[in-house]
Amino acid sequence: MRTLRQKLISVKRAQASDEEMQGAIEDLITDAIAVIKSGGTVIYPTETVYGLGADALSEVAVRKVYTLKQRDLSRPISLAVSSFEMLERVAYLDPSLMELLTELLPGPVTVLLRRRDTVPEILTAALDVVGVRFPDNELATRIIEKTGPITATSANISGRNPPTSVEEVELKADIILNGGKCKYGMPSTVVDMTRRTANGAKTKIQIEIKRRGAGYDRVLYILRRKAVREGLHGFSVPSLW
Repeated sequence: MRTLRQKLISVKRAQASDEEMQGAIEDLITDAIAVIKSGGTVIYPTETVYGLGADALSEVAVRKVYTLKQRDLSRPISLAVSSFEMLERVAYLDPSLMELLTELLPGPVTVLLRRRDTVPEILTAALDVVGVRFPDNELATRIIEKTGPITATSANISGRNPPTSVEEVELKADIILNGGKCKYGMPSTVVDMTRRTANGAKTKIQIEIKRRGAGYDRVLYILRRKAVREGLHGFSVPSLW
């Protein structure tokens, strides 16, 4: 594979007309798509923090992400999608969850679901669970629409604070996309939808918030209203945070 030069693209309104700015953004998106399709890495903005993206279905590309982040292979990495159709290609969706998911996503939420075999084991640390993001960010989703699922892990060395602007990014990816300051400036709220309990002939999904993060209050409101009030699923929140 050809060597990809590192590229930092920053569009400043004060220095460019709207037409010039839009042209630069389109070039940026095109370049990022090409990098991911050729096995490279991209640092991209989301509404939570900046992410480190690569082809999430390629073991070679995912391994690059682990190396760049200096992340232990025993720690899973999430992936990002740009549609519910794409989500269903990487994870099993219980039909009873669809109404709930369409209220939560796109948004600052990582949903834990049972993975399909299309997802490489290296991404999930050989677990049957995959974390899925559907970011509420146009730059991110436009790229994913053309590349398919990409890794959705914060663009930082493991153990350090995740970047909320390109000025805070320390990693050396092939391309860095400057999307300005992230809306929330903190990691996503993590919701586990993988556990099931049997109640006679019926099965309930036991939904649990595993991490309090961006958009937590809205996530909590939706889950309480849909899962608890409508009695579709069990729901629990960790008592000590």
